[in-house]
Amino acid sequence: MASVDLISGRPPAADAAPAADAGGAATRRPAAGIWLVGVVLPLVVAVGWEAAIRFGLVQGRLLPPPSRIFDTLVTLARSGDLATHVLATLSRIGLGFAVGAAAGTAVGALTGASRPLRRVLDPTIQALRAIPSIAWVPLFILWLGIFEASKVTLIAVGVFFPVYLGVMSAIASVDRKLIEVGRVFRLSPLALVRRVLLPAVLPAWVTALRSGLGLGFMFVVAAEFMGASEGLGYLLVDGQQLGKPDQILAAIITFAVLGKLCDSLIVALTAPLLAWQDTARDRL
Repeated sequence: MASVDLISGRPPAADAAPAADAGGAATRRPAAGIWLVGVVLPLVVAVGWEAAIRFGLVQGRLLPPPSRIFDTLVTLARSGDLATHVLATLSRIGLGFAVGAAAGTAVGALTGASRPLRRVLDPTIQALRAIPSIAWVPLFILWLGIFEASKVTLIAVGVFFPVYLGVMSAIASVDRKLIEVGRVFRLSPLALVRRVLLPAVLPAWVTALRSGLGLGFMFVVAAEFMGASEGLGYLLVDGQQLGKPDQILAAIITFAVLGKLCDSLIVALTAPLLAWQDTARDRL
């Protein structure tokens, strides 16, 4: 039935209503309730750590209580420093993610669709993928200097590899029967890509984008170690040099919140592309 849907572009009439009914409960779940469930664990940990320090069970010198971290965040926000550092980090991640995701998608599509290209390019790319992020830092500083170009390039490199691997593997793993059915229906190459390959690859591509975004947040820390005067990575270094664990943890928490929000944004933006899916995850 899946191959008929891909070729015709229309779901069978008999199955359309049950699918909608089955997925309706999942789509009607209130988003607020899901978010509340998701923050239960962090809140429990924060309250437990605060209580342990208040009752003298542990010392809060190196790992300050959440109340002190919150005060630090409020102070940074009121002074405008938090917004400055957040915007600097997000601008670097945004540009690096766009460049790395576009390059990873293009190269992954080429190597996935062409076996000769895959044999030539993939071994080298896989070897480069194993290089630690910090190893690129001195080379990019030497080539591009300590300004924005080297930082954005480092982030783009971090994003490139998971996106490339996800797209290449997804295209190379498309079920051959789907392609054969498309050829039986005499689909043109463009129609074959639009009706068969894209629906088969899109879920893996979205997952690859989310993985690339996560690595982009990891690489931006290394990027902002390269002589940055703004950014959350700079806040980390400044807190370490001045002995401010509350500032370090405030920057880490900000990283976590921003990462979750950006990941949710990708999920929301790509949801229409995957609306045709009827998966077990949507029913749980």
